[in-house]
Amino acid sequence: MAVTTDTEDEKSETTIEDIGAEDSDVEDAEAQEEAVEETAEAEDNGAAKDYPLGGTDDSGEQKTLLGADEPRSWRRRPWGQYLRRSILPVLLVASLAISGFLGWKQWQEHQVELAGQQAQQAAVKYAEVLTSIDSNNVDQNFRQVLDGATGEFKDMYTQSSVQLRQLLIDNKATAHGVVVDSAIASESPNKVVVLVFVDQTVTNMAAPDPRIDRSRIKMTMEKVDGRWRASKVQLL
Repeated sequence: MAVTTDTEDEKSETTIEDIGAEDSDVEDAEAQEEAVEETAEAEDNGAAKDYPLGGTDDSGEQKTLLGADEPRSWRRRPWGQYLRRSILPVLLVASLAISGFLGWKQWQEHQVELAGQQAQQAAVKYAEVLTSIDSNNVDQNFRQVLDGATGEFKDMYTQSSVQLRQLLIDNKATAHGVVVDSAIASESPNKVVVLVFVDQTVTNMAAPDPRIDRSRIKMTMEKVDGRWRASKVQLL
């Protein structure tokens, strides 16, 4: 019985020693892990101070996220500046071209509008000359008509003026025209079509009492040698 007890005591002592050894090993392992963690934190803190957002690659060389992009950003930045510098003159030239075109377009429209106004005024005056006649001053009336004519109408009036002159003299005809309204049908810098509404008071030997004829005339006015003249006259 005594032997058994000693053996059991030895087993108990051995077991306690083993437990103590295991506890010691655990403590040593935990201490080593804490030491490793402290070392890692120290290294991380040091890298963070030197290289914000930094770390190490597999080779042990320290790199940073910003540092990795810095060479690429450095290469791209000058091209961006060059691009901006090259675009600015292009935009300036384009804006000047657009402004010039718009200015030219506005000037053209103004020229056409001005031509229409001038041609309309000339057509109104010429319509009154054309519809006014005095048998006592036929030659003077004809000269005024031919002075304001050009092209097709001038040729036609010149050919018919001889017969018309004698007819007016024989019938002692007189006429006085007044333009009551006018409008521009179409316009361009050198050619304008004008509609003219005329009240013409007429007398002759067959009808000594004045009568009023209302006429609507379509005149094509062309700019010749700086003057607006009638190149075509149509009675509507």
